[in-house]
Amino acid sequence: MRLIRLLLCISIFFLFAKVSVAQSSAELKQQRERLTKEIELLNKSLQTTSTNKRLSIKQVNALIAQINLRERKISTINSEMRLIERQIQKNQEEIKKLEDQLVRLKKDYADMVRFAFRNKNGYNKMMFIFASKDFNQAFKRIKYLQQFSESRKKQAKEIEETQETLKKKIAELAANKKEKSDLIKAQEKEKQTLSAQKKDKDKVVSNFSSQEKEFKAELNKKQQEADRLTRAIQAAIRREIEEEKRREEEARRAAAAAKAKSEGKPVEVPPKSTEAEAPKKSASNLLSATPEAAKLSSEFMDNRGKLPWPVANGTITQGYGQHTYGRNVTVNNSGLNIRTNDGAAVRAVFNGVVLSVSQIMGTGYAVIIRHGKYFTVYSNLMSVSVKRGQSVSVKQEIGRASKDPIEGTSEVHFELWEGTSPINPTPWLAHN
Repeated sequence: MRLIRLLLCISIFFLFAKVSVAQSSAELKQQRERLTKEIELLNKSLQTTSTNKRLSIKQVNALIAQINLRERKISTINSEMRLIERQIQKNQEEIKKLEDQLVRLKKDYADMVRFAFRNKNGYNKMMFIFASKDFNQAFKRIKYLQQFSESRKKQAKEIEETQETLKKKIAELAANKKEKSDLIKAQEKEKQTLSAQKKDKDKVVSNFSSQEKEFKAELNKKQQEADRLTRAIQAAIRREIEEEKRREEEARRAAAAAKAKSEGKPVEVPPKSTEAEAPKKSASNLLSATPEAAKLSSEFMDNRGKLPWPVANGTITQGYGQHTYGRNVTVNNSGLNIRTNDGAAVRAVFNGVVLSVSQIMGTGYAVIIRHGKYFTVYSNLMSVSVKRGQSVSVKQEIGRASKDPIEGTSEVHFELWEGTSPINPTPWLAHN
């Protein structure tokens, strides 16, 4: 029985270990597939823009993003290989334990067979029973002979089951080794492609000196577009803050009037509150003043790292913050530029209320959605399907991505603001 329990415990341990590894391996495979799709999307857009001889900032961003994605894919393959190597090691250890177990089972079975052969005739068994001192001992000896026979059958079954388990583990080990071999080939192919792409990038960088003036002119234009969008966002948020101040003042006056009425005093219009009576509140506090706004702000914050992307399929071609091209060309991005499919649906990343819908020269339509003290901004839209004051739900379509008339690509610009300040949206979005 101890041998059976030991074998069962070993099998359960390795079963759970296998399930855990399989889940991790499946997640890594999904990640590799996502990265492959993003790379293919960039490949498609780069092929579209390759006919344009003049290098553009979008093309440079796509090249850099593609290299980053390729490096992440190679890293993912390395993680998959490490998991498989651990699985191979575990399978090898289990095979060794099963082989040792099989040797012990066969030895015990052989001993039992030899004992049974020496006592094979019924006379010896009967003498063994009749030699008992009393009925009690005779009964125990009969039970012993029965158990001995059953134990021999069980051991034979254990040997068969162990042999079958061993066969499966050897086949699993062979499959692991093949999978590792396939990953090594895939990794080598990715490394070769990455090397070629880095050479292309080096050529692009070497062209910066000859095209620096054109790049600066293009960036100046882009910066002007970004500044127009920023001013529109700031103006919309300022209006909302002023509206919150007005609502708060009205509520204060209504409360004062209600108090005077309940006390039987004449109702007078209270004067506008001074700073001493109403201390200055921050923009975030004003925007979270009502219970509804505070609840929405809290829910939005609780979903940090879990917000869906503003597009179903896309890859970031330029991240948040300052970016340098060559030595003298720099640009600051207040959000994310996300390359996506032509005319892709743009979606709200969380429940909220549309604060503003505007058309900005150079960036198409822009939609601002309020989520308590947070705001999300979606620009470079060719059309919108929402209006100011409308409530929207998470993943609801709010518009369609516009297409660059010169390069033929679609990029959505996405920003996240807390109060009156832009913040990096990347940590707030779920892994794509």
